[in-house]
Amino acid sequence: MSFGAPHRHWRLTDSTNARARELAEAGAPHGTVVTAAEQTAGRGRQGRTWTAPPDKALLYSAVLRPLDERHLLLPLAVPVAVCEAAEQLEPGIECQIKWPNDIWIEGRKLAGVLIEAKPQDGWAVIGVGLNLSISRDEFPPDLRDTAVSLLGLDAEGRGEVSSGASRSGPGRVTLGREAAPNSTARRAVVGSRGDLATTPHQAAAALNRRLDHWVAAGRDKTLAAWRKRDALRGREVAWEQGSGVADGIDDRGHLAVTVSGGSRVLLGAGDVHLRL
Repeated sequence: MSFGAPHRHWRLTDSTNARARELAEAGAPHGTVVTAAEQTAGRGRQGRTWTAPPDKALLYSAVLRPLDERHLLLPLAVPVAVCEAAEQLEPGIECQIKWPNDIWIEGRKLAGVLIEAKPQDGWAVIGVGLNLSISRDEFPPDLRDTAVSLLGLDAEGRGEVSSGASRSGPGRVTLGREAAPNSTARRAVVGSRGDLATTPHQAAAALNRRLDHWVAAGRDKTLAAWRKRDALRGREVAWEQGSGVADGIDDRGHLAVTVSGGSRVLLGAGDVHLRL
């Protein structure tokens, strides 16, 4: 049961997740993948808008079925798969996961995940946006210091950390209303290393392979892999009802936070919005 066939590609569509949901409703088999060169109504979590310049995005959605208890940790398995795909495309980088669904490099957002499930019908749609070639000035102004693409790593230099964000610093992360997720992109240029850059087709193929592995991975393996990439652990976080220090995730994927006095609270992904 692998991802990538059949593969439907649109030059222009409103949302790859919307197209994939339609296909799932019509009985599309497990592994069906939808991609697009451009979206007019792309979405992130909590109904936020997702935009990308024309022809500069890997916009990807895949149908998973049957959906059952093996997939309870799907929201953890998919980000791990995206991290590994990005690292295969650009050897030498190290990705982290900002709970619950953002992929970071050096404190900047490289990718996002949106999973929409219909358990009663036994299927889910996995949506992924992975930034491949958007230059800094092509991001919306409010995202230029917090978003990055694989092309940006070449253009700006690996290891550079944007102002206001640090992988190792204590930082403060606020859990509240987040700005619109950054766009995604493909590398249609020659990188600083002088080799042919990654295309959306290559990126989709890499992601298909890693999803094949991680969607079928066991619970313990998935939790361990996610925890190794946890970007928030040890950092101060705040949300509408309080603040504390992030203390990893529990076995169901909830974010654990140690609050004043030493007690711990658990936050569900559907209960809060995360932003830097």
